[in-house]
Amino acid sequence: MSMGKKIRLERIFNRENNRCIIVPMDHGVSIGPVEGIVNMKDAVQDMSIGGADAVLMHKGLVRCGHRTYGKDLGLIVHLSASTDLSPHPNSKTLVASVEEAIRLGADAVSIHVNIGDELERDMLSQIGKVSESAERWGMPLLAMVYARGPKVQNSFAPEVVAHCARVGVELGADVVKVPYTGDMDSFNHVVESCCVPVVIAGGAKMDNTKDFLQIVHDSVKAGGAGLSVGRNVFQHPNRRELVRVLRGIVHEDWTVEKALEVMGDK
Repeated sequence: MSMGKKIRLERIFNRENNRCIIVPMDHGVSIGPVEGIVNMKDAVQDMSIGGADAVLMHKGLVRCGHRTYGKDLGLIVHLSASTDLSPHPNSKTLVASVEEAIRLGADAVSIHVNIGDELERDMLSQIGKVSESAERWGMPLLAMVYARGPKVQNSFAPEVVAHCARVGVELGADVVKVPYTGDMDSFNHVVESCCVPVVIAGGAKMDNTKDFLQIVHDSVKAGGAGLSVGRNVFQHPNRRELVRVLRGIVHEDWTVEKALEVMGDK
């Protein structure tokens, strides 16, 4: 890994444990300006106060979320997109470049790939090209890889998630984001199959804070490198405090019980 990648990754990952808390805010393109990310400065500020390590967004939102106050945090610029209004919502296309992300001051870039989709080959081509460019510029690449398509019966099945993670690694990603498999043993297999950090996605909005914290806790205990979760964080009614206790779980090895006690949510 180049020195540039190492330095930039250290702005996102804790140097002591190689873990991170990333909060994606790229949902506006796919589903519109949902609750929690209408005012981007407030959203970024709350994540910063809570103790997130980085936020992730599309290039045009960087100007909306940039603050001239508060604690700094890492910036990941997302390079691919689709909308839920499209007849092919799972087929992502490139909408930005590594060079644009550099000009915006990004610490990393990310790309979304859905294996199993009818247009999978286009997305695989995109990650191949982006990883080459990211390597040339010393820019870390996070690959969000999910299984979505007519042949996919269960996108959370351990063997399917392991396949997704391996695709990201083999095509040049420095960090891989995949769904949690549901138990520590199977997720440990996913992690052990990769030579780069693996972070979990948040999936659909959850109603139970304890269940969410348990997933994060178990994924870290299984060897995961933390989380890259959007709606279950920025739409939480007490999102600053949620990020604080996520920091406790990810960076200080808190139990779920301690996290709930600190939040006052027993």
